[in-house]
Amino acid sequence: MYETYKSVNENPCNMCMPLGGIIAFKGIEKSMVLLHGSQGCATYMRRHIAEHYHEPIDVASSSLNEKGTVYGGEKNLIKALDNVVKVYNPDCIGILTTCLAETIGEDIDRIKSEYKASRNISIPIITAPTPGYGGTHSEGFVKTSYRIVEELSTNKERHDRINVIVPNISTADLREIKRLLELMKIPYILFPDYSDTLDSPFNFPYKKIPDGGTKISDVMSMGGSIATIEIGVNYEETPGKYLQDRFNVPLYKVPIPIGLRNTDVFLKLLKEITGNPIPKSIEMERSRLLDGMIDSHKYNFEGRCIIFGDPEMVYSVFTTCMENGIHPLLIATGSKAQRLKELVISEDNPLNVDITIIDETDFSHILKLSEEKEVNIAIGPSDGKYLTEKGGIPLVRLGFPILDRVGGQRILSVGYTGTLNFLDRITNTLLENKYKTYRKDMYEKYYKAM
Repeated sequence: MYETYKSVNENPCNMCMPLGGIIAFKGIEKSMVLLHGSQGCATYMRRHIAEHYHEPIDVASSSLNEKGTVYGGEKNLIKALDNVVKVYNPDCIGILTTCLAETIGEDIDRIKSEYKASRNISIPIITAPTPGYGGTHSEGFVKTSYRIVEELSTNKERHDRINVIVPNISTADLREIKRLLELMKIPYILFPDYSDTLDSPFNFPYKKIPDGGTKISDVMSMGGSIATIEIGVNYEETPGKYLQDRFNVPLYKVPIPIGLRNTDVFLKLLKEITGNPIPKSIEMERSRLLDGMIDSHKYNFEGRCIIFGDPEMVYSVFTTCMENGIHPLLIATGSKAQRLKELVISEDNPLNVDITIIDETDFSHILKLSEEKEVNIAIGPSDGKYLTEKGGIPLVRLGFPILDRVGGQRILSVGYTGTLNFLDRITNTLLENKYKTYRKDMYEKYYKAM
């Protein structure tokens, strides 16, 4: 029997590169982002981000059409920049390219330079090449964060703060990381900080650019920090690497602090760098997590899971499952993720799990492998509802995007407290699924006539 191969993604496990770039720019104070491409690109990405965060999301567009595609889109981009300056009066503008702009070879750096000179504008205008075919939203977030730091970080005068560079995690996770830093009395620069800009309190009247974000002056001074802690271990060309190479800022890379081990690593590193002790209140949170792990492990050992999503999130969830007796049978991401494969393979495997790792994949392939491996729980963004609808596999929603539930931006999973919340959700999902069918399963296994 021959398998039919298709050169197409069916329900892809990722989104476009510029989408991640938009989120990174939203983490800069008083910034506005502009997509150089068709109007549809900006509309699609605004919709995705707005449905996840349930906030109004403004993304400008140069609205390239057929004429601009043939003769060049410089006039469109200049007009779009004029409109952004007039309507939003931002302190920073980000220009992200799309497939169309990159394919026709638009020189956005030249256009930017000539525009600033002709308009006598002093605010930073930061460009980032993010064509959809250049990577996923995960790579778009990292690439744009790199370009922001590369463009703005110019001050190498030493100060006593540390840089904490984050991947694409929830706004609740950002606030938890800041809470832990403040409990340890550590001065810091968190970048990019979209905890308020994408999850703002109710405001009236409406603000076109919400308050919050990493201050531009803070990004400028990142080259003078005593150290950089970069949360993320899957990418090489990162903002932290740039700061290390350009300004000799010591770089420490750690996984997202989900799980006991990963959170221990993060907090102990903070203590090692600064000399500040871990307060009793955080130690108590660790003890509560240990107690919760003991309470739930007798249920979790029945878990046979598929973990999918952004490489950084996938890796931290994988290690958390391993330390809680949940069997991670399938690891999947839409990104090209050789480093993720290496990290997973290098981990101890006390459960002796036969782990399959797939990258650049889609949910059609994920579902097929999940059914072959008899997976009984899925962990990842809401696009995985396909696994529930087609395969009956219950889904624990985590990461970005979560489009079919309210509160995706408020899901807390980092730190000891976040890990305990996350672990409870996994355990309760396993129990709910078990109690739905266990009477029928027991009857058919032991009593039904053959």
